[in-house]
Order: sequence, then C-alpha cells, then structure tokens
Amino acid sequence: MNNKLLLRLEENPIVAAVNHIEKLKPAIKSPCKIIFLLTGNIYNLKGIIAQSKEAHKNIYVHIDLIEGFSKDKTALKYINEKMNPDGIITTKTNLIKSAKSLNICAIQRLFLLDSLSLETGVNSIHSTRPDAIEVMPGIMPKIITKIHNETKIPIIAGGLISDKEDVIQCLKAGSVGISTSSEKIWYM
Repeated sequence: MNNKLLLRLEENPIVAAVNHIEKLKPAIKSPCKIIFLLTGNIYNLKGIIAQSKEAHKNIYVHIDLIEGFSKDKTALKYINEKMNPDGIITTKTNLIKSAKSLNICAIQRLFLLDSLSLETGVNSIHSTRPDAIEVMPGIMPKIITKIHNETKIPIIAGGLISDKEDVIQCLKAGSVGISTSSEKIWYM
C-alpha cells in the first residue's frame, strides 16, 4: 500500500467522499484527512485539487467519474503531472495497471453484487495489485474479511455506511478506512 495513504488513514480512517461540488468545502473543513473526489470535470479539476492540497488534505480522483478526460494512460499521466492528486480511484483494471506503471497510487473500486462479482473482483486484484481496494457496498464485514485474507491488500469500505455501528463493524472486519459522503460520519 502507498505509505502516504496508509499514514493518513491511521490518523483518521474516515474518508470524505465528495459526490457533488457543493460538498467540497464541508469536506475540506471536516476532520477527514483524505478526500475521494467523485465529481468534477476538465475545467474545475485542477482548482479542486489545489483547494484540497492548500487545506492539507490528500485527494484521490475517481478517474471514471471526471468529465472531459478519456479513460486512458495519457489522461492519467496528464492529471498526475499537471494537477498532482495523491492518487486515483477506478473500477477499470487497465487504468490500475497504467497508474502503477506511472507510479501513481491506485485504488481499485469493486462493486460486489453476487458471488460471481466477488470472484471476478478478487481475480482482478491478484492481476492488478492496486495499492488499496474500495469495497462497495461497505456494509459486508464477512466479505471484507474474505477479500483481505485472499488478497492481503488494504481495504477501504464504502457505500451504504450510515452510522457508527457500520463504521465499527467494517474496521473490526479489517478495513483500514471508511469512505462516505455522509457528513455526520465525517465527524465521528
């Protein structure tokens, strides 16, 4: 795992997931040390990253959700060199591989719908070896433990986490962090 990511998660395991631009300022003001950017476009991305960095927040850009960039190695290289995020998030294995070849911290997001998606996801992780995995939905402690045991890659739980009990269960199951767009959880 990327040491910078791990150190920040040890300081505070709650990650502010910003899914609307209006949530950027509250995320920056929150005690969260890390922001997962799930919105933005070619015009505002540089400013969003700069604001986050000025506030001493680490920011990881969900490359699949940023408008105006192609989803390829050239876009990754451009975003990394010109905007300097702390890393990227993606569901795409080719982008994980490209990020790793460019020495960019890469978080692979897995959507788990059934046993087939779990098996496919674990196989993909073995192939790509991302720095971390974001498991969605994150309210599945048994699955978090299973994925961690099979891959030995740190897990961030995200999606459908709604209260303190969810956070505690995910951390007990082996997650190193919790990503959420819920502002009330940002302050736990």
